[in-house]
Amino acid sequence: MSSAARIEELERQNAELGVELDALKLQLDWFKRQLFGRKSEKRLDVDPAVQANLLEALGVADPLPPNDEPRETITYQRCKKQRDGAVNDSGLRFSEDVPREIIAVRDPEIEAIPAGRRELIGTKVSYRLAQRPGSYVVIEYTRPVYKLLDDDRIVTTPAPANVLDKSVADVSFLAGMLIDKFCYHLPLYRQHQRLTDAGIRVSRSSLTTWVSRAIDLLQPIVDAQYRHLLQSRVLAMDETPIKAGRQKKGKMRQGYFWPMYGDADEMVFRYAPSREHRHVDALLGDFQGTLLSDGYEAYAAYAKGKEHVTHAQCWAHCRRHFEQAQESEPTASAEALALIGALYRHEESLREQGVTGEETFHYREQHSRPVVDAFWAWCDRQCHRPDLLPSSPLSKALNYARSRQGSLQVFLSDPDVPIDTNHLERGLRPIPMGKRNWLFAWTEIGAERIGLIQSLLVTCRLQGIDPYAYLVDVLQRISEHPASQVMELTPRVWKIQFADNPMKSDLALAEQ
Repeated sequence: MSSAARIEELERQNAELGVELDALKLQLDWFKRQLFGRKSEKRLDVDPAVQANLLEALGVADPLPPNDEPRETITYQRCKKQRDGAVNDSGLRFSEDVPREIIAVRDPEIEAIPAGRRELIGTKVSYRLAQRPGSYVVIEYTRPVYKLLDDDRIVTTPAPANVLDKSVADVSFLAGMLIDKFCYHLPLYRQHQRLTDAGIRVSRSSLTTWVSRAIDLLQPIVDAQYRHLLQSRVLAMDETPIKAGRQKKGKMRQGYFWPMYGDADEMVFRYAPSREHRHVDALLGDFQGTLLSDGYEAYAAYAKGKEHVTHAQCWAHCRRHFEQAQESEPTASAEALALIGALYRHEESLREQGVTGEETFHYREQHSRPVVDAFWAWCDRQCHRPDLLPSSPLSKALNYARSRQGSLQVFLSDPDVPIDTNHLERGLRPIPMGKRNWLFAWTEIGAERIGLIQSLLVTCRLQGIDPYAYLVDVLQRISEHPASQVMELTPRVWKIQFADNPMKSDLALAEQ
């Protein structure tokens, strides 16, 4: 090889190493940000003047222009806002149904004064927040036994019906155990420790069995909710990983929950052993409507061959790629984030005004569409930059956005389609939060049960229902409720049918 060719080869290798070094630096910066930096996608406050100038340079009007009209000073009086619950000098607020232990405080010195020399003229009340070391109670049922003298038969009052046959666990305990584990992420071994500290000896395997049997009773309700959810006109879908089942010694299998959010504020978590495309087809079946998702190609592949399915994608995921490009392309990333931020400010304005239906369509057409058009024009200009390398994070962000242009614009033509899947991601938070405590599911059947109970608990939160009251009622009601009317036990319908007069546990009835 000649010296000139050798030099050319070394220069080429040097250029390749430089590109690789830049990519590794970006990865290192990303890892540092995950460990030490701000991981929230919420943007930091930006000077409104800078934001307005940047949008003006991009040919987009500021969604919230400054108000330069003369202002008139108006004075008025208003009543002091009454806060919920008891208002007292200690600042502690609580509702009327919170149990209170009343303690009468006496002062020996005052009471030593003869009654004729003192007169009670009032009472001062103060509050302190307290906690009992354990809230477990053992219910003791006393059932009389009689001997019938006519025929010398022994008869007794039958024991009250229980949710789980041949079990010592009351419905109040079952509901509390499920709430502690799946709402407050308290693993069963910690609940077992708390029981032991309270002086109650129960095997840990019994706790596991009770949880499994109780969740299995709820499966028909989740199935009914799932069938109703698939009738949604707009359905959001995502996937989140979970370790479930033993693959080999020291290693767990990688499974996935597929959460789905319907337009009636219902969620269902379905488990699948992988992230393959076929699971999307199996879970959605013959769904007809708008499917809202992130950029995973399985959703686009599902919608591609179906005439009655429209695929919409999430602007928050699109924005995320431009945020990751801020280190290498701060100016261009700031322009992209300013344009996407203008879209979100329009959506915030819609929420504040309470606009729905056709009004949303007209508002987006008038205000959001020009921003979207400006964003695509900006993307085209960036793609023609001669200094932009294909390996650059900005190039990847641009390719991500432009390849999904049609799906990202669906929200402009359909007022019922959200701009992102943030509502779905907020709903699936119990899964990653729970994994920080219980880490994994020992079996795939256990993972399926996690999905079942979380489908009901998360939906209860979305519907504004107390999960504990719901479980206590439904666990008792399901055995006698007609199977053909199981839809009435889903949280959405239960709130209308039974929430005003729910079934209570024997413990709650005894304390009334």
